[in-house]
Amino acid sequence: MNTFLKLTLLVTVLGLSACGDNRYFGDARMGGAGGAGGAGEALDPNSVAYFNETVGDRVLFEVDQSTLTAEARGILDLQADWMLRNMEYRAVIEGHADEQGTRDYNLALGARRAAAVEAYLVSRGITSDRLRTISYGKERPLAICSEESCYSQNRRAVTVLEAGSGV
Repeated sequence: MNTFLKLTLLVTVLGLSACGDNRYFGDARMGGAGGAGGAGEALDPNSVAYFNETVGDRVLFEVDQSTLTAEARGILDLQADWMLRNMEYRAVIEGHADEQGTRDYNLALGARRAAAVEAYLVSRGITSDRLRTISYGKERPLAICSEESCYSQNRRAVTVLEAGSGV
């Protein structure tokens, strides 16, 4: 019994430690132009870590909406400014939805959200050849529960930076 308990604990710990790895859910981020993710990198205003943590890599939407809120426009203004200073980066804009509604409806809603972010960034001077959109609908939730606290986190568009020319 003692060996079984130890084995169960080991499997549980290993399983929980894997939960912190989001690369399988599309949230992996490059650690900078060279792909390295140094600890002090978030302090470098030209790093991807700085973009993700300080500028903000995501904007949120209201229920069934793809209209940008004032708060979202503020974050996108910062994203556009950062991208204009860091021309070597391009971005994939991921559109997401909460779990309410059908798969097809949420894929279309995610696409509208990503397109709204793309259009705003283009209006702020980012050339469209540096941007690409994709919709995940409700397929890649950030928070999983059937409550508004989770739904509101999943109604988002995420700007994922990529180094290099062309998308």
